[in-house]
Parts: sequence; C-alpha cells; structure tokens
Amino acid sequence: MDVYQNFIDGKFINSESGKTFASINPSNGKILGYFQESNKKDLDNAVKSAWKGFKIWSNIPAPKRGEILFNVSRLLKENKERLSKLVTTEMGKVISEAQGDVQEAIDVFEYMAGEGRRLFGTTTPSELRNKFCMTIRRPLGVTALITPWNFPIAIPAWKISASLICGNSIILKPSSDTPLCAVELIKILDEAGIPEGVVNLITGKGEEIGNEIIKEKNISCISFTGSREVGEHILKNSSVYKIGLEMGGKNPIIIMDDANLDLAVDGVIWGGFGTTGQRCTAASRVIVHKDVKKEFEEMLLKKTKKLKIGDGLKEDSNIGPLIAERSIHKIDFYVSSGKKEGAQLLCGGKRAKMDGFFYEPTIFTNVKKEMRIAKEEIFGPFISIITCKDINEAIAISNSVDYGLSSSIYTENIRNSFLAIEKIEAGLTYINSSTIGSEVHLPFGGVKSTGNGIREGGQLGIDEFSEIKTVYIDYSNKLQRAQIDNVTIK
Repeated sequence: MDVYQNFIDGKFINSESGKTFASINPSNGKILGYFQESNKKDLDNAVKSAWKGFKIWSNIPAPKRGEILFNVSRLLKENKERLSKLVTTEMGKVISEAQGDVQEAIDVFEYMAGEGRRLFGTTTPSELRNKFCMTIRRPLGVTALITPWNFPIAIPAWKISASLICGNSIILKPSSDTPLCAVELIKILDEAGIPEGVVNLITGKGEEIGNEIIKEKNISCISFTGSREVGEHILKNSSVYKIGLEMGGKNPIIIMDDANLDLAVDGVIWGGFGTTGQRCTAASRVIVHKDVKKEFEEMLLKKTKKLKIGDGLKEDSNIGPLIAERSIHKIDFYVSSGKKEGAQLLCGGKRAKMDGFFYEPTIFTNVKKEMRIAKEEIFGPFISIITCKDINEAIAISNSVDYGLSSSIYTENIRNSFLAIEKIEAGLTYINSSTIGSEVHLPFGGVKSTGNGIREGGQLGIDEFSEIKTVYIDYSNKLQRAQIDNVTIK
C-alpha cells in the first residue's frame, strides 16, 4: 500500500511524528493509501519554508505570477479525467460531478491568473493641491488554508489561486478524508513552476494539526471552509488577525403557486440529492405554496424513486456514498428526530442495503420551521418540505434559520422574484434555478452564521488574501496638512 508524504520546501518528506493514517474509498471501504499524521514540528518546518518562499514569490511581478497560474490551469485541464476519477474514488461523488469539481479548479486558476494584470487599487482626488492619492494591494505573508472533503480539488483551488496571485505563500491542510486529492493537486502546482517553499502541504486530523495551525503566531491569515462549530473554535482560539470563514448553510428553495413544477422538481432533486446532499449549498428545505404542495410532492416522489444509488464511477449512478460511517449515524439521528417531532416520512430514511456508506434519498413533509430537521445542517440526501401560504410567509420561513448562504425561488411572477432578491437573508439568490454555488468570476459566501463576511471568487476573492495600503504623494514642495490647511478658491 502506498504511503504519501507531506510537501515542505519543495520536497515530499515524512512527518516528524512517524505516524500515518488511512484514506478510504467510501463506496467500498477499501484503503487508498496512508498519509502523514503531522505534528507541531512539521508545522514549524512548513512555516519556516513558507516564509522563505514568500520572500521569493512576493518579489515576482504579479503578471509573472499569473503566467505560472495559467500553467496550473493548463495542467489541470490535461489531467482532468484522471483527477475526476480520483475525486470520485476518494470522496464518492458521481463522476459527472467530479468532473465539475476539477473544471471549477481549472476555471478559478485561469481567472485568478488574469488578476495578475489587475489587482486593482483606486485613485481619487486629494483635497489639497499638488497631492496625489491612491491605494495598492500588498500580500499578507504566509496563509494557512484549511479545506473540507466535499470539494477536494475545487475548494483548495479557490483559496490557493487567490492567495498565490496576491503574492502570498501557503500551507495547505486538507481534510483527512480526502488527502490524496490534495497530494495530486500539489504535484501539479509544483510541476507548473512555483518556486520551492511557496506551496506547502501537511496532512493530519483537524483536532491535532489543525489546532496547532490556529495557535501558530507566525501565520498571517487562516482561510477555513467547514462546519460552524470548527469555525467558531478558530475564531475563539486563534491569534491570527485575519481569518476567513465559510461555515455551511441551511438553504431554502421556494416554490410558488405559479412555478413551473417540472423545472422546480428537477431543481429540488439536484439541490437536495446532488453530491448526496453533502454541499454547503444543498437545498435541504423546500418551501412550497399550499396550492401546489400535493402535486409537487407526487412529482418529486416519482422522480426520486427513479434515482439510482451506486458507485460514482458507474455512469448510471445518480447518488454516490456518504463520506464516512459517521454520516450514516448523523442522518439516522435526524430521521429519528423528524419522526419524533411529527413530520411525515415520504421516502427513504434508512441506509441502503449495499457495501459502502450509501443512504437512501430521504424526504419529510409536513415539516414545521421550528423542527430540528428544518433548522440544522444535516449534510446528506435529506429534504424537508414546509408549506407556505404566500410569498411573505415563504421569505419569513427562509430567514428563520441561523445560516444564510444560498437560496432559490421558482416563480413566473416578477414581483415574487424581486421580493426574494431583496428580502431573503443569503449571500446568493437564484431565480428559477437550484441552490448551487457561484461561477468563479463572481463572489461566493454568505451572511449570518454562514461566515464572517468574506467572499471567495471574483474580484472580491482577493480581498481575503491581500491588504490595502493607502499612498499619498505630495509634490507641492511644502508642508501641507489635510483637514487643517484649507484651499482657497482663486
């Protein structure tokens, strides 16, 4: 069985701990390889390497950094099919979604490479004569990127590309459920021509090496995507001054009485059961107008029962496995909770009878917004149907949770559409489409307990990984004092 190593200072090396852990295929439980259980000494080495790399990388002109990121995008494209199969094998999502995972990485590296010729600041007039004012972007230093397992190529790519184009060096700590995807991504970054020390990889468990990262004082920025509990732990315990958090969602799809129900059903199935519901943008709440509820449920059940559960490498599979046995237990808990609180189970609600961590697509109806299954992130193929009487109640139900990431409304009424855009508390709102993520040239992120205000992707994506410096150039050849010296009009 292969043993994979950390990547520090341009070399693959073993952990100082001498310990390893296994990554497994969630479709069959087979071990894919062993990975380093990193410790504080490994982190110290990675930090030292990253600061050495930062001195080199930050001194390279941004357009030249962009050329190297274009190389990354090209290499990802050349390796797309191989990486897609790896994503399916290690994470479990069906092959078409795995291809989308890798394509997202291709796209974001291409986009951020272009930022090398932008990285815009601003210019503005001074209140004084013979004085010029502008802002510029400066890199932060060493950025620690802590990434989840559900998009094991795409999410690291979003963070890495933005951090690198700004001139930072990185330490990547991927999920211990999908470390092999991270190793293969790092190999591509190295092949693309990134200098030694700029990119570092340490693997291990969050409660061990992850906790060491958040306590490390010689890191300039932490960027984290994962659960709300871990994100809050980072905020409370980290001494790092710049932290970016994306912490999940409980996303609603509203279906009004004038909706195209065929379109809405397709959107709900994709939003609720795509990636086996293991997305922060998953549509786990469906808020349906009372006048179309019965018809919608019949249509949804009919299509759901046609979905095929199976190994994601098989072309006819619609739903792959959950990531681990712990996810089976978590969904079982919420099925039990839904029944106890009086919701009606329409289908699913149990583990599929096959090898691997497979779960039947589950739908509850007659759900009340106060129930746990309507408020808490479940992260599985689980949909709760809630009834509403009008657009105002639908929006109120949408806003009744702690999260605010993605949202959707199906309607042919322009007033309903704009009320949803204006009133739903979410970072994204889709009209007549499902609660998916963002295109790479647009910002992605949420409000409320979903995050702490950061956005990834697009021009705003570089805000997380850069500082703004304000610059004044006074060429008056005399002392001028803003707010004190008034300019006379003549």
